[in-house]
Amino acid sequence: MTPLPPLTWLQAFEAAARTLSFTAAGRELGVTQAAISQRIRLLEDRLGHKLFVRHPRSLTLTPAGQAWLPSIHDAFSRLAEGTAEVFGGAADHSVTLRTTPVIQQDWLAPRLARLREAHPEVALRLVSAIWPDDFGPEGADIEIRYGHGDWAGVEALSLGEEWLVPACAPAVAERLRAPAELAGHTLLHALGFGAGWPAWLEAAGVGGLERRCDSLACDNQVMTLALAARGIGVALAHRRLLAERDDLVVPFDPGLPCAERFWLVRPSRREVGDDAGRVWRWLLAERELSGG
Repeated sequence: MTPLPPLTWLQAFEAAARTLSFTAAGRELGVTQAAISQRIRLLEDRLGHKLFVRHPRSLTLTPAGQAWLPSIHDAFSRLAEGTAEVFGGAADHSVTLRTTPVIQQDWLAPRLARLREAHPEVALRLVSAIWPDDFGPEGADIEIRYGHGDWAGVEALSLGEEWLVPACAPAVAERLRAPAELAGHTLLHALGFGAGWPAWLEAAGVGGLERRCDSLACDNQVMTLALAARGIGVALAHRRLLAERDDLVVPFDPGLPCAERFWLVRPSRREVGDDAGRVWRWLLAERELSGG
């Protein structure tokens, strides 16, 4: 079977065809007019047919677009009906929270019991994202992102200042009294962060020490912390993520201040549901409790 175009392209076409406006479609889907235009163009290239006639201040559907639109409407309707039939109404009212796996495990999980106790009526759906491109305004009501907080089209509130510190199993920490004693140990690297071991070692006064260490790189912090907890090496971790763990210790300071932080994020151009608003306010309260 020929692969279907990506769902986001089909959503862009349906919204633009219904409103006859890329701007209105973008506002509905929580993205920019340029993003809708790009998705439509990619869709047209995939199909080999123009779907819209672009006038200076308006749009009209081509004959191909007019002929295809009823099928798209029917497909989305059947998908919604099938979802409701199998999963009931919970899917319509669930709150989707997208975070990095390490935030899910080490910051959010210890707090979820309190959220469920405070708001038992909320159906929460957790979605994982690792790389910056995994995040975006579609598919999530709330996100916890890592970065500089300069994303367009969202409201972003910092969880607080971040410091990178070495983290290892207690048995390994007993052999580490100063940063220079990291020589010969395995340094666990989490890819994708702006600062890493070379910057930390430089700040600790032992720049270049990484050349005397073994190295093991992972694509996420969950894995580096899991390996560190098993005594396989020393991870560089955000201090915030260690507060709820008893299997990892910080053998010594200093901490390296990070220009990047974790942020609570939600789309600024989309209406917020009641349940999503409750979760957002609860997360803000937890941010205050944790010193954010």
